[in-house]
Amino acid sequence: MQAAIFVLAVLVFVAVSGALVRLVRVPLPILQIAMGAALAWPVRGIHIEIDPELFLLVFIPPLLFSDAFGAPKRELMALRRPILDLAIGLVFFTIVGFGYALHWLVPSIPLVVAFALAAVLSPTDAVAVSSIVDKSVVPARLMHILEGESLLNDASGLVMFRFAVAAALTGSFSFAEASLSFLYAVAVGILAGVAALFVAAKALQLLSRIGGVPAEAQVLITILLPFVAYLGAEHFEASGILAAVTAGLLTGSTGIFRFLGVSARMQTISLWTTFSFVFNGALFIVLGLQLPEIIRKVPPELTGNYPLIQPVLTVMALTLCLIALRFVWIWIGDIMAGLAARLGKRKAEPFGLRVRLAGSVAGVRGAITLAGILSLPLVLQDGSPFPARDLVIFLAAGVIICSLAIASLALPVIARGLVEPGEDAGAAEERMARVGAAKAAIAHLESIAQTDEEEGDVPGVRLAAANGIVAAYRRRIAAADEADEARAEMREAGRLEIDLRLAGIAAERDALRAMLRRGEINDHTARALFTEITLTEALLDGRQSRK
Repeated sequence: MQAAIFVLAVLVFVAVSGALVRLVRVPLPILQIAMGAALAWPVRGIHIEIDPELFLLVFIPPLLFSDAFGAPKRELMALRRPILDLAIGLVFFTIVGFGYALHWLVPSIPLVVAFALAAVLSPTDAVAVSSIVDKSVVPARLMHILEGESLLNDASGLVMFRFAVAAALTGSFSFAEASLSFLYAVAVGILAGVAALFVAAKALQLLSRIGGVPAEAQVLITILLPFVAYLGAEHFEASGILAAVTAGLLTGSTGIFRFLGVSARMQTISLWTTFSFVFNGALFIVLGLQLPEIIRKVPPELTGNYPLIQPVLTVMALTLCLIALRFVWIWIGDIMAGLAARLGKRKAEPFGLRVRLAGSVAGVRGAITLAGILSLPLVLQDGSPFPARDLVIFLAAGVIICSLAIASLALPVIARGLVEPGEDAGAAEERMARVGAAKAAIAHLESIAQTDEEEGDVPGVRLAAANGIVAAYRRRIAAADEADEARAEMREAGRLEIDLRLAGIAAERDALRAMLRRGEINDHTARALFTEITLTEALLDGRQSRK
């Protein structure tokens, strides 16, 4: 019963936070942490023990899958060099630099545990950044790099975190063995993601052939996809994290959604948007729930002679250390990219000082870091307590909150003026896509209208209906006036109109897919337009079923 109350309370407060954030000038993650702390702080507050492995399984696969599915693939490919530089190179740089700095600052933390904390602090949270500062004030190139980095460094950081934890559990570490294990985990994890996606596509294809299958059954397969990918990879002792990311990245490009019915597509789109909001919010509220207990039991290693100030200063120093490491790596990468551009006789696109600083401050830690650190085992293989577990959880929670606070205060100031005023590139691209899709629909409808009328059709009705729809496409207004039609003719015209509208929608969808394949529009633009098309198609299907 207590677990059920806990889940319900978290869901209620996630919903409340979504409404309350509109009334207070506080970033959503910080508001959710505060609400979680308020839930747990009283003597009779909510307290629950979290199973680390279950916690990781429940939260990590859907979060990574959702982030990967929503990532703009075109921009990720175009910016793959700086993204990979941050997602892989910066992760190892952070693990080494921060690990040694932490061990030096708090010697009671074993070096291998310090590396584990550094690894789990490597993943950044672009969702938290977007909740802190409006995307319109951050350069699009920087925002895309942050999104791509946060997606891929989730995988690289958490994979290295698991290796560090394994080394702490066994007490031994071999670089050669770890390198081979890393390559195996990456390769098999990617294959597991592809295999899970293939199985899901075949299952959806089978359901579509059977016909009459409830939309909820199709949606359930899409929900299970990230969990199947994750558990499949984990079964072979590979990276379930990479499996979930791979499945998310490839879901859109494989055309798996063509096997979904209209209702199933609508439900899937809405459901994953809701999942992303709920799981991210739940993680921050869980962090808030842990916060009072963490503060009450400040590890004695951090208290010293100044029990109130020293823990805060330690957390601030570690957060600034992460920002400094990030700034140095971005600066070095910018210099190297400039040199490579000169050698290749290409135009260099260096970041300015303010953009480097914004990129450094924007590397906030969030949901993935929390999920990872709470998955630390409670005991070693010999039954003894995991070394410094409470201490590193305290430091991780502190760094998450401190990085969010610093970004909330500094990022809007640093980013102000970085984007030149003018039309948003995304809006211009969306307008271009709308025009292209409408032209394709008009051309297709005109070709249908020019064909011979079928037997039983009311003379001239096909051409009249097509002309009306073409005019509506040209005005981009989906409306038709049937008020003055005779009863029999209205039914016939209505049937033909719905058929032609559905044909036009099919042409729009094909044109958008072609533009997406050619890279003329990105995933965000395509998804927004596909959603509108799906909603219109659902309305028409409903009208058709009532004819």
